[in-house]
Amino acid sequence: MLITTRKPLVRPLFAAILVAVLQTAFLGYMIESRASILRNGTDVLLKTVPIDPRDLLRGDYVILAYDISSIPADKVTGGYPTEATDARMSVRLEKQPDGFWIVSEAAFADLAPKTGTIVANTQPFYYYPTPDAPNAAIGVDYGIERYYVPEGEGLVLEEARNASALSVTARVDEEGRMQIRLIAVDGKPLYEEPLY
Repeated sequence: MLITTRKPLVRPLFAAILVAVLQTAFLGYMIESRASILRNGTDVLLKTVPIDPRDLLRGDYVILAYDISSIPADKVTGGYPTEATDARMSVRLEKQPDGFWIVSEAAFADLAPKTGTIVANTQPFYYYPTPDAPNAAIGVDYGIERYYVPEGEGLVLEEARNASALSVTARVDEEGRMQIRLIAVDGKPLYEEPLY
């Protein structure tokens, strides 16, 4: 009597299919999350600032810094944490007559919506109060500090950034997340991000 069983083969095959489906779903979620910000967010035009030339180009991306990346102490409402902690800030951006957006208010707590402004959230960071400068300006990131470019094309952006001719239009969604939508040199679009 010959006995054959297919159960040992079915289980690994089912597990492999399940893993493939989960990986595909996760990648789809990441892509749709980014596309959702670009599709439904509000545009804010940001002025870039020069940074240390030793960090200009690493591989195929350009490092970007913004005026809004340094939160002045007089813009922080609600006080500073008194102990070292993992923190995140809500930053209210307000449009200026020249079209660029600047920091008008920031807090270690959520800021309520206000007409004519946009609230962006920083990336999480470790805040450590310093006794000699308890209310110093705070450097923050928004998740838009790197821009990937085709190989060999970063020099143009670096030179424009260092000459203060580079501007970035970022899109901010209702949850305060940011994505780069457009990069321009002297107001002329150079790179525009597709939804997908």
